[in-house]
Amino acid sequence: MFGADPDLPTMPPIDPNTFRTAMASLPTGVTIVATSSEDGPAGATANAVSSLSIEPMLMLACLDRGSRTLLAVQAADRFSVSVLHDGQEGIARSFATKKPIAEKWAGVAWSERDGLPAIDDALLWVACDLQDVITAGDHVILTGAVTDLATAGGRPLVFHSGDYTALG
Repeated sequence: MFGADPDLPTMPPIDPNTFRTAMASLPTGVTIVATSSEDGPAGATANAVSSLSIEPMLMLACLDRGSRTLLAVQAADRFSVSVLHDGQEGIARSFATKKPIAEKWAGVAWSERDGLPAIDDALLWVACDLQDVITAGDHVILTGAVTDLATAGGRPLVFHSGDYTALG
C-alpha cells in the first residue's frame, strides 16, 4: 500500500534552515558549470552535479533558477563541468558569488575545449549538449549528453559542513 499511514503521527514541518544544516553533512564534490556566451564565458560553482547514465552517457547539474549561468547555458544549448582539485578553493569561492561574469574569470587559468570553457588543471572536464531543463523548487536540473571529456590526477575539493575542504 502506498501513501501515509493514517495511524502514524504526522511529522512537524521541517524548517528550511534545519534542512540546509542537515544536508551540509553530505560531502559533495565542487565543480564549475560553464558555457560560452556572446559576452564571453559564463560559470557558476555547483555541487549538485553527478553522472546520470552510462548508456547513453549523461550528466546532471543543478543551478539556481536565478543564475545568470543558467540563462547562458539555455542560450548556448551546451555546458561544461570542471571538477575542482583541493588547490582551487579560490576559484570555487569566486564563482559562487554574484560578481559580474568577467570578474569571476579574471585571473583564472582556463582554456576553451570543444567550444566550451575548461578550468585549467581541473581533475575532470566534461562537455555536454543540453538535453533537459527541469524546474524543481528553487533550482533547475540540467541534463546533458556527454560529447567530450578530459581527466587529470589529484585530490578533489569537497564541500562539507558549509565549508571547502580536501578529501581525506
